[in-house]
Amino acid sequence: MFEIFGIPSQALFGQLLLGLINGSFYALLSLGLAAQYMMGAFAAYLLLQYFGISYWWSLLIAPIAVGFTGILIERLFLRWLYKLDHLYGLLLTFGIALIIQGVFRNYYGSSGLPYRVPDQLQGGQNLGFMFLPNYRGWVILVSLVVCFATWFIIERTRLGSYLRAATENPALVRAFGINVPRMITLTYGLGVALAALAGVMAAPIYNVSPLMGADLIIVVFAVVVIGGMGSIMGAILTGFGLGVVEGLTKVFFSQASDTVIFVIMAIVLLIRPAGLFGRST
Repeated sequence: MFEIFGIPSQALFGQLLLGLINGSFYALLSLGLAAQYMMGAFAAYLLLQYFGISYWWSLLIAPIAVGFTGILIERLFLRWLYKLDHLYGLLLTFGIALIIQGVFRNYYGSSGLPYRVPDQLQGGQNLGFMFLPNYRGWVILVSLVVCFATWFIIERTRLGSYLRAATENPALVRAFGINVPRMITLTYGLGVALAALAGVMAAPIYNVSPLMGADLIIVVFAVVVIGGMGSIMGAILTGFGLGVVEGLTKVFFSQASDTVIFVIMAIVLLIRPAGLFGRST
């Protein structure tokens, strides 16, 4: 073991790993919703407790089930707000998140429920300069694959081009025979499913708690703002980047670890109000 700037390498790289893991969840949640992140974790827990469904099947079943709840919310509530200011949609989703959190907290408390790491991912690898738990390496790898696959679909496929056009000129897209409301509904459901997927992966690391989504809402908002509203790649890169910055700050100046992201957000907004990857209008 060696030292870097007077810090033992295992401590430094351990915090860097933790930052990458947090960044993985920041990136995934910037594409989804924090309340459904918590629902994904609970879905995995309930599937295991009551049906004996393993972690691996939960990675598929939980996002689909929670994604359908997102579609229901969009159809029943959000669709009526599209012609209004975006602030109304933000307030509505925040209110729904508080209701969902309150329901789960009433039934399961707030202390957290354990969820076991799957046997196939137990243990870890000794890299010499640090010990890498297998499960945490798996989380980072899957998050990278899912985030960049989402970016590719949105930015490099015909479906993605239809979606981008629908957000800017829905009347024109409808003129080509595309069902814009249905496309928006399915897209919203996909975002919810991504958040639920993050929740399933987070369950063995952070335990399952009704507050696990609420703790990240403000941070994820900062990630989206810094990256640039509407920029998928900006949100992904910013999520991972801020996770790393937060982890390193805990090593070198731990008192600022809770505020460093918001300091960065303030600086970015002063220099580039549209965000690092956003387009100025």
